Amino acid sequence: MTNQRIETSHAGSLPRTPELIAANDARRLADDGLTLERTPEFDELLTAAVVDLVRRQQALGITVVGDGEYGKAMTSAVDYGAWWSYSFQRVSGLTVTGADIFSQEPVRSSPGNVRLTSFPDRRDWTIFADAYQDPTSGISTGKTATAFPSTTGPLAYVGQSAIASDIANLKAGLAATGADPSSGFITSLSPGSGARIANDFYATEEEHIWAWAEVLREEYTAIVEAGLTVQIDDPSIAENWDQIVPEPSVEDYRAFTRIRVEALNHALRGLPEDQIRFHLCWGSWHGPHTTDIEFRHIADLMLEITAGAYSFEAANVRHEHEWKVWRDLDLPAHKKIIPGIVSHATNVVEHPELVADRIEAFASVVGPERVVASTDCGLGGRIHPQIAVAKLAALGEGARIASSRLFG
Repeated sequence: MTNQRIETSHAGSLPRTPELIAANDARRLADDGLTLERTPEFDELLTAAVVDLVRRQQALGITVVGDGEYGKAMTSAVDYGAWWSYSFQRVSGLTVTGADIFSQEPVRSSPGNVRLTSFPDRRDWTIFADAYQDPTSGISTGKTATAFPSTTGPLAYVGQSAIASDIANLKAGLAATGADPSSGFITSLSPGSGARIANDFYATEEEHIWAWAEVLREEYTAIVEAGLTVQIDDPSIAENWDQIVPEPSVEDYRAFTRIRVEALNHALRGLPEDQIRFHLCWGSWHGPHTTDIEFRHIADLMLEITAGAYSFEAANVRHEHEWKVWRDLDLPAHKKIIPGIVSHATNVVEHPELVADRIEAFASVVGPERVVASTDCGLGGRIHPQIAVAKLAALGEGARIASSRLFG
């Protein structure tokens, strides 16, 4: 058993290079306020950056590598929204109207009628209003490369060249390092998260979600058909709880969430589960998160998603204790978990022994062969690049320690 090891990965976003941030910032924004121009010079820079990133991940002990979401534009070092805002450049039917989740009026829910309110009206943000309004508090979420639009027409996928570029760049990195061509993953937005923008076209919220499902299926399919793994990014499954005022019943929230699960499964229909992983988090901003829903209320819903592996926050101090949920969950034998073992929410670098301990806790309940050690959420745009490197190194070293203990 000495050739066995705990695999390692991350949640997707990694810090962009200064050169890539500057190049994105210099790109011309089209009149629609959403589309960023592409030039041969930019594409060449992007490819080189991804190839180098794959090499650096492997050197740090990461065995399941990604493109760092480098194809998802960031124009500043702090940007918590690139995982989402990239989609605005790849979907038609969107218009910048000035009405978005940051500027809309607060919305109130009632029993049996759960609705999302504006981001500034989130319960966590209002309880700790002084902290969120203080620019020195360290919980700013930065700025995205494009404005948040509204859905104003029928949605259609127009990102074929962009996803083809993402795929080609990651495969170039894998080829350059001699890695298994199928060992890479690319992230893609979920329908539930995509549909959180303002809807001025579809008759109902559910119609809007299902329209996003049909659109994003094209991106999922492209990644899978290229022989790579697609990671579905869907913080909305957990994070929406905090964006409902007043707090709903767990039963109402589960019904509200199941619509999003069903839409995602529709988008994933027929695609091989072993090339699909799902990422759940409670939002990656560095706030108190005292109003997060408990994992035990939604973990079984997560497992209803037709994926081969499930990524979730587990090193975040608000949720670290919830590894014990897996004592009672029935994880299907052919599936894996990808728990966060190092956190995006602190600048403190985890000790490799702590990393090993956390891995072994999960291994004790689901088996070591079904644990892939990862990060809580994306590190890109959230912590300093130097600290991100140290965290990935600790993850790799901790996995080595855990492997020696678990496999001999």
